[in-house]
Amino acid sequence: MGSSVVSRTSKEEKLVEAVQANWKAEMQGFATYSRLAEMAKDGNTRRALRGIAAAEKHHADLWADRLHALEAEVPHFNQQPDQRVIEAQEKGGFAALRELELDESRDIARYGEQMQAFGDRASIEVLERVIHDEQEHYKVLSKLAGTDPTPRDPKEIQGALDALLARREKGRVQAGSWLGDAIYGVNDGLGSIFGIVSGVSGATLGNSHFVLIAGMAGMVASALSMGAGAYLAAKSEREFYEAEFARESSAVRLNPVEARELLSLTYQVRGLPQEDADRVVEHLATDDTRLAQALARERLNTTEESLSKPLTSALSGAISTAVGAFIPIVPFFFLSGYPAVIVAAIVSLLAHFGVGAAKSLVTIRSWWSSGFEMTWVGALEGAVTYAIGLALGHLGGGGPVG
Repeated sequence: MGSSVVSRTSKEEKLVEAVQANWKAEMQGFATYSRLAEMAKDGNTRRALRGIAAAEKHHADLWADRLHALEAEVPHFNQQPDQRVIEAQEKGGFAALRELELDESRDIARYGEQMQAFGDRASIEVLERVIHDEQEHYKVLSKLAGTDPTPRDPKEIQGALDALLARREKGRVQAGSWLGDAIYGVNDGLGSIFGIVSGVSGATLGNSHFVLIAGMAGMVASALSMGAGAYLAAKSEREFYEAEFARESSAVRLNPVEARELLSLTYQVRGLPQEDADRVVEHLATDDTRLAQALARERLNTTEESLSKPLTSALSGAISTAVGAFIPIVPFFFLSGYPAVIVAAIVSLLAHFGVGAAKSLVTIRSWWSSGFEMTWVGALEGAVTYAIGLALGHLGGGGPVG
């Protein structure tokens, strides 16, 4: 029996792909919860996990019905549970339940995004039902995970935190990362040297010899200045943190009661009830180093892990500034006079737009808005410096035309 090929628009194809992915996720959830229910030793936990497994299977059936209605295939699934969760459960404790709790929260967020993206009413109705159930699953898992009486190993906690942050930030560009510093450096180099090239071009009527000398000198100076500034800033920030940590360590050693009271009041200002704040502080106070780190973190609103590395900041700042600064100079290697000025302006403005658009990687603005903003700022800067250079050139009797 042959199968006909259904013609779909790109939007319909994306809908089908999303529904198929939802079906797979629910089927894996069914397999995972079923396996965990078999492993559970406590009767209440076993019944709760079986209930969630049944709900996940029902969700998968709903998505399968949507695929049939859309004349799309239901994908193949090998019925394998999530090994990451199973391995966590085999280690003991409630680690697997915590993992599932987080997975449920991510599913709720993902389905919430689909609610806005889907233009298919029938699929949205399924989403509404599924989201309601997933929210209930989250509450059940939170309750089950919260009954764990076993203290967690600090190394396990740190590992879980690192894994969670890595998963959360996967595919994102961090504003404080080397790429953010690099974009800032390109921006600074492009803007400053474009201004120099425009000014010298105006004063010398585009004499390539003078423009190249001024541009290359400005490029080297800007790159060294940016690199040195980034290095010193990162080093100073790290030294400031170390000094604050040393002060807090001394305070903890000399007056631990005052140190605990200070941290407790800080937590209370942030919204914790006094009893809870005191309990957290007493736990931290069992280790002087940990208490000093908490005090330093609250005082400086940062952690040692979040500090920039001086050498990395210096290299990314210097190299990116040099790259940005070199762009406005390039046309003067091949042209002179007004043609060189015009080409340099066009190339520089295009580069301004590109760098502005790249800034959207580390901000929430749209790429075109960020690009156009930087373009008009660059155009204004170039026009002003060119006019100033032209005026200075006339005052000085004009410059030679290359």
